[in-house]
Amino acid sequence: MSDTTLYVFIGLVVAILLIGGIAAFVVGSRGKALPPADTVDRRLDDLREHPEHEPTPTGDGLEPVLPEPGEIDESDADNAEPGAVATAEPEAVAPEIEAPAPTAGRLVRLRARLSRSQSSLGKGLLALLGRDRLDEDTWEEIEDTLLTADVGVTPTQELVERLRTRIRVEGVADPEVARSILREELVTLVDPSYDRSIAAKGADGAPGVVLVVGVNGTGKTTTVGRLARVLVADGDTVVLGAADTFRAAAADQLQTWGERVGVPTVRGPEGGDPASVAFDTVKTGKEGGYDTVVVDTAGRLHTKAGLMDELGKVKRVIEKQAPVTEVLLVIDATTGQNGLTQARVFAEVVDVTGIVLTKLDGTAKGGIVIAVQRELGVPVKLVGLGEGADDLAPFDPEGFVDALLS
Repeated sequence: MSDTTLYVFIGLVVAILLIGGIAAFVVGSRGKALPPADTVDRRLDDLREHPEHEPTPTGDGLEPVLPEPGEIDESDADNAEPGAVATAEPEAVAPEIEAPAPTAGRLVRLRARLSRSQSSLGKGLLALLGRDRLDEDTWEEIEDTLLTADVGVTPTQELVERLRTRIRVEGVADPEVARSILREELVTLVDPSYDRSIAAKGADGAPGVVLVVGVNGTGKTTTVGRLARVLVADGDTVVLGAADTFRAAAADQLQTWGERVGVPTVRGPEGGDPASVAFDTVKTGKEGGYDTVVVDTAGRLHTKAGLMDELGKVKRVIEKQAPVTEVLLVIDATTGQNGLTQARVFAEVVDVTGIVLTKLDGTAKGGIVIAVQRELGVPVKLVGLGEGADDLAPFDPEGFVDALLS
């Protein structure tokens, strides 16, 4: 073979190898095998029937993006991006209206809870009175037990004197008889003669106006929300006033309470004038024909003269619209004798007509019921006995005493 022929042969071999390498590179770079013939036929048929599905070149130019049914709202099809998913705005869901528990029998239902917290008082007294011999040391222990429970000095002395006289005169030796005498004397001390109903109705077409006051941390706003439930359960129509404008969450909290039982809330700007909110609430109550207006006020220290004067202003402004029919002072039962000091100052400013004792189930100092009534000359009308929405109960003297001694 001549040199020329050899070079021609080598050139052909190199050319064949180059062509084969280029072909392999092209096939590999495409990365995909051609689809089967039946798949191509289906796609062609789809494009004939739906020309809008024709793919737009996207770099590889092979796979069209076909929208799934329901992805694009037909009403927005002209403006929608290809492949966009339509999202519906969530509908506002009205809060479900709750039916509050009936007020009748609430204290009976909660008596077990109250008796557990007050057991040391009742058991201590019954154990002392059940002794075979009641000497001076025993009577001193009875006094100490009552004082520890915050009954107060004067009421304690009166109760011990009456017990000593009756047990001596009647010659009591049976512990059950002694228990009966103790119950009668405690009921007398709690004083069932008080009118403990809530003055929730007004006169001459005006709504009843309930003003709720107290120091910080007593559970005042929660009490207002629970009171709304009590009134609704009794069949009254109610509007709430969020006149605690200094605590950021107070108005939201109160509004949530109201919405749960279908009760509207009047509120003002944060840091606004509480007297203005109270005025607007009573005005709303009058114009809307509501039975009762309940106004929540900011918690304030009884030692702050300026804040107490402001509370007096709130009451005066309300009375330009309608008389205040009830002023409820909320006291934390766990504060004991300190609650009496608070009560005195508030009574001087706003003429308190009733007491709400909260957290009564969390203390063994149930004697505060007796002490605060004696201090103010006004009754305990409501008691809070737990964390539940309906754990506010009208106060029943006999039920309370039975819980102490159960």
